[in-house]
Amino acid sequence: MISLTSFAFVSMMLFSIGTIGVISRRNIFVIYMSIELMLNGVNLFLVTFARYHFNMDPQIITVMVIAIAAAEAAIFLSIIILLYRSKKSLDADIFTSLTQTQGDIK
Repeated sequence: MISLTSFAFVSMMLFSIGTIGVISRRNIFVIYMSIELMLNGVNLFLVTFARYHFNMDPQIITVMVIAIAAAEAAIFLSIIILLYRSKKSLDADIFTSLTQTQGDIK
């Protein structure tokens, strides 16, 4: 039987790796994947403590979060495609403004 500490450690490592990815990367797609990794770390933590306390409420919340994350993934990936089409790059430093300048309009 795997202990509660092991699951908590894995979930903290997932969250930490995701945090490092968000802070250190410049590619928007990699930042998005790091955010998803952080979300999975939190979900694992919720399920771990739900199992430990024999409570189903956090597991229900986790299933809802996964369903919302699937819809969010479709929206975010479409935004990434639009950003790439407009600037021909996914570098996060390029996207400092949400408005278009005269040079960007074709």
